[in-house]
Amino acid sequence: MTSTALTEVQGRSVLAARSDGRYVVVQAQASDAPALEAVQRACFPDLSESELATERHFLAHQAQFPAGQLAVLDSQSGQVVASSSDFRMQVDFAHYAHPYLEETGDNLFTTHDPQGDWLYGADIGVHPDVRGQGLATLLYGARHDLVRRLNLRGHVAGAMPKGYGAVCSTHSIEQYVMEVVRNERADPVLSVQLKRGYGVWGIIPDYLEDESCGGYGVFIVWRNRGHHAP
Repeated sequence: MTSTALTEVQGRSVLAARSDGRYVVVQAQASDAPALEAVQRACFPDLSESELATERHFLAHQAQFPAGQLAVLDSQSGQVVASSSDFRMQVDFAHYAHPYLEETGDNLFTTHDPQGDWLYGADIGVHPDVRGQGLATLLYGARHDLVRRLNLRGHVAGAMPKGYGAVCSTHSIEQYVMEVVRNERADPVLSVQLKRGYGVWGIIPDYLEDESCGGYGVFIVWRNRGHHAP
């Protein structure tokens, strides 16, 4: 799926590329901010306005931790079609359940810790018009490459169980997540992340204001097996 043959597109260094070179991952820059907001709004129509990342937020992310802000470009049109946003943090696995806005410093990444030994995945989105073309795979691969490059312990995130809202009247969140883990039920977000090597650590109540996931998040963990102590 990925190729290292491409090294530069439109004057920007390529971090990962689809094998045909059509889509490439680059580090996001200030001029991308309006397009990043447009992708965000297209990806999360059910998310509350207070929790959506806007142009202002994306600029703050780049100021706090530039290396963790990625964009996927269509190399033919130059358009931004997908993105991911990450920052470094220390993880207390005994107290992992925090609302999204608290964890992310009101979505401004003021909680970024330059010495943090985990990468926190605050956001990933692929525009609906280009889904199913391997773009999320490109972004996850670039995130994991960053974890390895910085010698971090791994990658964590609050996954959105997007299918839970439809069955929340008949299933507890614990029952729903267990069925997804056992591969008895498919979730449009969590199932994909589990297939990428993530494990479920626990449930986060009141994580987001989003009816599609019943307001819940699922704390997931991907461990860097190549991590070595400084």
